[in-house]
Amino acid sequence: MKNKIKTYAKSIIFPVLIGGIVGLIIAPFMDYTSLEKPPLAPPGFLFPIVWTILYILMGISYGILKTKNLTDDETNKIYYKQLAINALWPIFFFVFQWKLFAFVWILLLDIAVYIMIKKFYEKDKTAGALQIPYFIWLLFATYLNISIYLLNR
Repeated sequence: MKNKIKTYAKSIIFPVLIGGIVGLIIAPFMDYTSLEKPPLAPPGFLFPIVWTILYILMGISYGILKTKNLTDDETNKIYYKQLAINALWPIFFFVFQWKLFAFVWILLLDIAVYIMIKKFYEKDKTAGALQIPYFIWLLFATYLNISIYLLNR
């Protein structure tokens, strides 16, 4: 039981920590309030709340696989690869202001997360299903990314 709790704690803390570090890196460059935004664009305060929830779900999902010994090299690669792609997107978008490149990058993230969900779902249906809100949010973020690029050229 203690091992299981440790595994879940590590699995949850890691993506939340990555997201927090990225948040600190991009904070001085955030220009969301000054950008022309498309319909349905949420207020800026919502993003850290949503991302924290999604990182927690990501950790729980990975923790399920870890505690059931269902991870392998392929599963680990796609999980950590999508996490790295995820971490770089806001840096490209906010720090470097490469909004069109960030759009292409987020498409890559969409694909990586789709593959991750499929792989997780094959191993454990709950682990895969917990990633669906992440994928839906990413598709929404993809819409925001291209819309903001087009409205602010």
